[in-house]
Amino acid sequence: MARRLPPLNALRAFEAAARHLSFVDAADELAVTPAAVSHQVKALEGHLGVTLFQRLPRSLLLTEQGRILAPQLTRGFDRLAEAVARVRVDDVQTVLSVTVLPSFAVRWLLPRLAGFRRLNPGLEIEVHAQHHPVDFRRERVDVALRYGRGGWTGLYAERFLDDEVFPVCSPRLIEGPRPLLDPQDLRHHTLIHDVLTGDDETWVTWQPWLVYFGLDDVDHRRGPRYSDSHMMLEAAAAGEGVALGRSSIMADDLASGRLVRPFPDSQIADYAYYFLCRTDTIDRPAVRAFRDWLVAAAAEDPAAPGHAAASLEV
Repeated sequence: MARRLPPLNALRAFEAAARHLSFVDAADELAVTPAAVSHQVKALEGHLGVTLFQRLPRSLLLTEQGRILAPQLTRGFDRLAEAVARVRVDDVQTVLSVTVLPSFAVRWLLPRLAGFRRLNPGLEIEVHAQHHPVDFRRERVDVALRYGRGGWTGLYAERFLDDEVFPVCSPRLIEGPRPLLDPQDLRHHTLIHDVLTGDDETWVTWQPWLVYFGLDDVDHRRGPRYSDSHMMLEAAAAGEGVALGRSSIMADDLASGRLVRPFPDSQIADYAYYFLCRTDTIDRPAVRAFRDWLVAAAAEDPAAPGHAAASLEV
């Protein structure tokens, strides 16, 4: 039976405008003018014989008929995009796009990628260092490596690397005029901070550590602040002060002696590293190869306190 559908361009224009509730934003997405989007929506309304938007002076509101149609179209276009993507990349994918936090990229992933390339000589990795949450529907990304507590809905999420947190510094601070040999010596040293920490990450901020060490009277806010863990650890290695580091991203510096642990105290981090991808792409050969290599590399990491790898499809 032949499908009696409105013109595809009209459906695309309406679906984009419904998501953004804006002809202007829909036009930006579709690379056309707002007038063209408005014209296509009017044509669709004429074809269907219903009004899909309430047009307000500065915004759009979906009518009841618009609210019925919009989510169905979004799901349909998403499925269409998925099918096209599978045809393009299944079994012949030669480039895998991975988005990863900058500090983890520089200090953990990049030093190990040569091992992945040796195992997969026909597959190239395209690494994007980003902080922002990834939107797999809108971005050309195959895999995301993120740091958190889990709970990514609608994605395949696998916890692959846990962390410890502990103070680190340059060896020069251990041997300096005020040697850093005991937690009480922190009174005489600069505290270095990573400002991009979650509100629920207890042990990556100095206040609980100072309380733990019995230094309640020391101002936990003093010292320089950095918006990236890599910069913070570089400052510590340069002798600028004492930082709270995560074991995964400073293992190489500890092994080389650029950083040292002034005290043996450590705490398990509140967050862990997760492998994320769309639920319909985990079994693509390229994605599966990267996941398998990643989990194996994490299991061999001597700096990790544990390697709980509970896979979730939610």
